[in-house]
Amino acid sequence: MNSYQILAVIGVLVFVFFIAFKNKKSAQKEINNLNEMDYLSSSHMTFEDVAGNFEAKESLKEIVDFIKNPDKYANFNARMPKGVLLYGSPGTGKTLMAKALAGEAGVPFYAVSGSDFVQVYAGLGAGRIRNLFKKAKKSGKSVIFIDEIDAIGKKRMNGNLRGSDEGDRTLNALLTEMSGFGDDTGIVVVAATNRIDTLDSALLRPGRFDRQIEIMLPDRNARKDIINLYLSKMKVSEDMDLDEVADLTVYFSGAMIENLINEAALIAVRENSDKISASHVQRAYLNVLAGSEKKNAEENERQKITTSYHEAGHAFVSRHLIPENKIIRVSVIPTTKGAGGYTLSSPNGSEVVTKTRIRKQLSVLMAGRAAEEVFFGKENITVGAQNDIEKATSLAVDYIAAYGMDEEAVFVNFKVLSEKLNISPSFVEQSVRKLLAEIYEDTVKLVENNRNMVSAIAKKLTEKEVLSEEELDSMHE
Repeated sequence: MNSYQILAVIGVLVFVFFIAFKNKKSAQKEINNLNEMDYLSSSHMTFEDVAGNFEAKESLKEIVDFIKNPDKYANFNARMPKGVLLYGSPGTGKTLMAKALAGEAGVPFYAVSGSDFVQVYAGLGAGRIRNLFKKAKKSGKSVIFIDEIDAIGKKRMNGNLRGSDEGDRTLNALLTEMSGFGDDTGIVVVAATNRIDTLDSALLRPGRFDRQIEIMLPDRNARKDIINLYLSKMKVSEDMDLDEVADLTVYFSGAMIENLINEAALIAVRENSDKISASHVQRAYLNVLAGSEKKNAEENERQKITTSYHEAGHAFVSRHLIPENKIIRVSVIPTTKGAGGYTLSSPNGSEVVTKTRIRKQLSVLMAGRAAEEVFFGKENITVGAQNDIEKATSLAVDYIAAYGMDEEAVFVNFKVLSEKLNISPSFVEQSVRKLLAEIYEDTVKLVENNRNMVSAIAKKLTEKEVLSEEELDSMHE
């Protein structure tokens, strides 16, 4: 071996040693930080500060009573739930519920995120879990809150415990800690997730997360309470109708409602208004869902006419098939979210979702493209239906695969079939294609048979650019 080769080998060894030393140093630094991490915070929230979700609050109030009056339950030899899992759609208030639980009980609140335990170095995630519980035990009665628990609690493949996997180590540490503290410690572990279906079964068994509470999207009364809660902190004009805003916000989460009210407040500030008015809320609603309308959009007459017929198709079929839906606004003014136009409607939240209703909704989604085909021909359809196609495909897959509404495969959930047998049934794809083709054909016929009405709406849109529900109804009379 000549001198150059020897130098090269020495250089490689020095580089490897440097990298190993650097990694060891970084790992040691992370380990040293474990004892310094402090997740403790205090919560002054109460259940009065959280509007809606009345059933969930009642269930959590029992946990508060467990923490405050353990002797009462000890007399019946009843143990306190060790874990409470809050699950539901994003923005429904799971974190707020956990804070209110700690605030009502008047105990220390340890708040962490599941991602805090996802570590590069082996053993650090499990170490942080143990460190967290150690600190909580020193505090005595307390609430440990783990947000996004699915980051560390996902199902293990085939139920096998893969001890070499860092994620499994962290999950095993959490399971061990939850099993390790006594029933009389007064420590409650609260976790939150948007995807309960992805969690490992070991987390959900009794003795771990005993109580599972769904935090649902607010119903009409809950939306009204949430709206009132946020507006009570602001100056509001006399024309504000909470019932109207509650009807407007069907399928809104608590976070979406908060964002809507905040947007309305920003509009009021922008206009130097003294109070938030109903008009501000209406415009905020349009901005949140469709985007702000472009004030100086480049005029393109051909594009405007095409968009007018597209939106006229949506508006007509919606009024014809689902008259109970309230149409808020039909517009052909381009928006900052990239839409050339939009038809904004508010569904009737009390309506039962039936097979017929889903098919009608699919027809409404297809109506814009159908109108383009009827009035301009198949060769001249545009890309304007891209978002409609995406929504229709998703709804059709649920119709076939999740809701069991296909006549050839009644009562089969293909999502479960795929998960259990690890297959992707081609039947679903074929059935979705067939369903969408059938409804699209019917939608084209519906538009064709009502050409005069759809054309009248389109011409009015081209002229005025924006139509309200009242204007649409007057055209039907």
